[in-house]
Amino acid sequence: MTTAHILGFPRIGAQRELKFALEAHWKGALDADGLHEVARQLRARHWQQQRDAGLDFVTVGDFAFYDHVHTVTALVGAAPLRFGFDGPVGLAEYFAMARGTADQPALALKKWFDTNYHYLVPEIGADTRFALNRDWLLPEVREALALGHRVKVALTGPLTWLWLAHADAGFDKLSSLSLLLNVYWALLAELKNLGIEWVQLDEPILALDLPEPWVRALETAYRELSAAGPRLLLATYFGSVAEHAARLKSLPIAGLHLDLVRAPAQLDAFLDGWPDERVLSAGVIDGRNIWRTDLAATLGRLHGAHRALGERLWLAASCSLLHVPHDLSQETRLDPRIRRWIAFAQQKLEELALLKRALDEGESAVWRALHDAAIALEERRSAPSTCIEPVRAHMRTLTAAQERRASPFPQRRAAQQTRLQLPLLPTTTIGSFPQTPEIRAARAAFKAGRIDQAAYDAAMRAEIRHAIAQQEALGLDVLVHGEAERNDMVEYFGEQLAGFAVTEHGWVQSYGSRCVKPPLIHGDVFRPAPMTVEWTRYAQSLTAKPVKGMLTGPLTMLMWSFVRDDLPRRDVALQLALALRDEVLDLETAGIAVIQIDEPALREGLPLQKADWPDYLGWAVRAFRIAASGVRDDTQIHTHMCYSEFADILPAIADLDADVITIETARSHMKLLDAFAEFRYPNDIGPGLYDIHSPRVPAQAEMQRLLDRALAVFPGERLWVNPDCGLKTRNWPEVAAALRTMVAVAHATRTQLASAACLQRSAEAPA
Repeated sequence: MTTAHILGFPRIGAQRELKFALEAHWKGALDADGLHEVARQLRARHWQQQRDAGLDFVTVGDFAFYDHVHTVTALVGAAPLRFGFDGPVGLAEYFAMARGTADQPALALKKWFDTNYHYLVPEIGADTRFALNRDWLLPEVREALALGHRVKVALTGPLTWLWLAHADAGFDKLSSLSLLLNVYWALLAELKNLGIEWVQLDEPILALDLPEPWVRALETAYRELSAAGPRLLLATYFGSVAEHAARLKSLPIAGLHLDLVRAPAQLDAFLDGWPDERVLSAGVIDGRNIWRTDLAATLGRLHGAHRALGERLWLAASCSLLHVPHDLSQETRLDPRIRRWIAFAQQKLEELALLKRALDEGESAVWRALHDAAIALEERRSAPSTCIEPVRAHMRTLTAAQERRASPFPQRRAAQQTRLQLPLLPTTTIGSFPQTPEIRAARAAFKAGRIDQAAYDAAMRAEIRHAIAQQEALGLDVLVHGEAERNDMVEYFGEQLAGFAVTEHGWVQSYGSRCVKPPLIHGDVFRPAPMTVEWTRYAQSLTAKPVKGMLTGPLTMLMWSFVRDDLPRRDVALQLALALRDEVLDLETAGIAVIQIDEPALREGLPLQKADWPDYLGWAVRAFRIAASGVRDDTQIHTHMCYSEFADILPAIADLDADVITIETARSHMKLLDAFAEFRYPNDIGPGLYDIHSPRVPAQAEMQRLLDRALAVFPGERLWVNPDCGLKTRNWPEVAAALRTMVAVAHATRTQLASAACLQRSAEAPA
């Protein structure tokens, strides 16, 4: 019989129970025991869903209170010494590393490969101590066993954890491998004693361009771990690992998982000569997107593998289902036609069970389900929204002149300074201000029909007035309207653009308690009407200072949506760029002098193999330029990027030709800025002075050190002063305190620079 399993399941709960429990705990309204009880109930429910769907294992170890990489950091006892913990990491210490303390900033956040999920970066060095912390993972395994489940344990593999870690300067991370393997070995031995037969170790770094020492370390690690007891399923995903096929076949592992959604062609490399005694897990259900599986085509690809492997063929999703929403059955308001085209995590479990049954019993046993899937796919292909000829025609008639600003940056910069009259080191924020309980209550009342459009608009205008007044009082130079009317920086636009659909409960976890609800791009995209102009115009009417028009860029809307899989992504990005170009031009016509087009997902979209980067960066940069390049010289275009390592794509970032780029640099203590300076980044830049993802408010001396560090690599004339990111997730007291400090630092530094310039002029004056 074919075995069906998954690599992981969404952990936040169908009603975001984990999110609300975490936030209650952080506020002191729920104690640790209460939080653990919510987690226990969620795990039990999710395991039962897997069992009820007909899967052969329940997966244990995919749960995390913040993220799965951070949980492994706690599990292996690798808390950075800077936090000063005395003893094993418990829940309080776990959250202290994730959220920061009064004395220490939080661990850095980075994107999990090319997804919109974030992980907390481990920190290691010569003084890192490793020791198995039995308070993590093992209690969950005992929970599942007590409930009578057949358990497969899953956790991040040792090489991937090491690869993702930040190492102290001059420290070779691989020198820690032996110590880390000792802890993994001890954990595997404990799992064996509990009766665990299979352990899944995730090594997605195998889809990267790995240096040879890391490839060799794979063999060292898995030859050692294979002796610990349980059977090891080495899980790869997000790309092809065919180049490592010979090495993987030679490893003493019991099974290998392949992502056959991202890289279907790699299957042949492994079927040829696959060892007789080993399992091959075929990831044929898309764990990254929500479109219904073409079951007939998938079965057609699987029959050969099934004939070759028999019971050694396992079926799975391509990667963890963490990246898709929980259950489609909650979407009662979604267009029924579109609803038939999609599958959330619960439905993907059912698809897996159906494929398993078709292989074991024959397709006639599931013919009705196969027929229904085929009809839904045909409906989607032939839907009127799938191809709209005026949109396609617009794409075909673009000219090269529409992809570039009319004048070079120095000429634009002079025109913008004449218009804006900004001081040295101008201060601004990234865009959003706190989504207060009042904002959420008004939005909920409007959606429920308890207030009408006029009342809702009045409530949002009141919030905009408050945001403008606060910024005026704080002394900021370039203001924002605060985005009170926006539920999310992507979903808001998805609600207004043709070709999109939005859900009620399609939440996915981004990190910790932060959840997002990606819209669905199901057809050709265009803008039926202006989306932000009236809100921005209203905000500008309240102040003499410039107010930024705030837009989400085409790449970020692409990457942070569930994008259609029947059109090349470059074409979808171009459609989004053309829709945004119309919005940019309307903002300019409305008198908005500064327009920010956020692209935090630019690097996220990079293919994992560097050979594929030039093609992606070519169409990604083109999309941004098309969106931004229709404006006059004196209209200033900003962009914002966060959670990225930019050094290796700086030429592409410079080619965006934004007048000002703001970047996340506080958690890295301005280290990222060195790459921009070394590259000689040509335009203006705003390195973030404080981390908005932590509740701590840095002292003025801390922000001053960061600004001084920035001034050491960039002249003051080209620097802006701003936070790392938007302030949506913070509260107003935190925001006001932090921005007041930030503005004070900018003002003090202006005075110092002015005094230094005056002294310099005096020294150079003739006697």
